[in-house]
Amino acid sequence: MQFWLPHSGFLLGASATRRHLPRSSRKSFRQQTARRVVKMVQTAVADDIFQALSDSTRRKVLERLSKGPATISELAEPFDMKLPSFVQHLSVLEKSRLVKSKKKGRVRTFEIAPQRLKIAEDWLSQQRQLWESRLDRLDEYLKKLNEKDKNS
Repeated sequence: MQFWLPHSGFLLGASATRRHLPRSSRKSFRQQTARRVVKMVQTAVADDIFQALSDSTRRKVLERLSKGPATISELAEPFDMKLPSFVQHLSVLEKSRLVKSKKKGRVRTFEIAPQRLKIAEDWLSQQRQLWESRLDRLDEYLKKLNEKDKNS
């Protein structure tokens, strides 16, 4: 049996070893597998967001949209590029769901989707906490070494 995870690009296959587990271990196996799947999907989503944020044009578009919704032509105006190239940037932002668009007649309006930026913010804060704790431990270790040198 295989499971397709929509919007993630993952195809999961059933593990042959699962069938050989005792019944008591199958529940924990399912829970572990579910946690792994959730982690993989979260990683894929974060990858999409950071890939979209990797381009300065797209970051500038998001800065502009943070002030309010805008049409394609309003967004493209400050950039020195052809409209089809600019629309590709918008499609990357829309695919990563950092922006959403609405079409009214012939005019397409874009607005920012701030909840997706929360994913990037959460990842960055986790990394900040990790590195702060590592640097705190390094600082403590260096202080101990310094005290040993002074006492020697």
